[in-house]
Amino acid sequence: MKCDFCDQKATVFLTQLVEGQMKKVCLCESCAQEKGVTDPTGFSLADMLMSGTPTNALIGAPAFVKTRSSGAKKCPNCGFSADDLNRVRRFGCSECFQVFRPEVDLILRGMHQGIVHCGKVPKGFEEIHARDEKLEELRSKLEEAITQEHYEDAAQLRDEIRQLETSKPTAVQS
Repeated sequence: MKCDFCDQKATVFLTQLVEGQMKKVCLCESCAQEKGVTDPTGFSLADMLMSGTPTNALIGAPAFVKTRSSGAKKCPNCGFSADDLNRVRRFGCSECFQVFRPEVDLILRGMHQGIVHCGKVPKGFEEIHARDEKLEELRSKLEEAITQEHYEDAAQLRDEIRQLETSKPTAVQS
């Protein structure tokens, strides 16, 4: 059997269940070392799958977008590069998130069904959650009204926001 990254003989075989589907990757010794398979603390099959594994290597997997960059992109604050991000999977400073946002979005899309968390609200906090969502929506509309110079609408939205902010719901303790 051949390596999925080069034409050498595969000696390392990885199998993992990803999103309910079996994913298989075959690697030669040099590619396994290059991908970090030999380092138990730094290897993640999901990371390798996201980094551009040929689709014929993955049984039933969709085509993956190559997320690794050439390393030319660097954070102006700390000098952290996109290659560093791919290798370490941590940011160098607080500004790295904005600098590497497109890469992070691609990584997250591959790991999860979306990039927005829509989890459950703890029991008794539904009212607070609904109020917070309404406030966020009103603030967004307020900004839009101000930008479009609809000041009467903005004043009405401001009053609604104030009313919602002063009437704080209480959570039911269980």
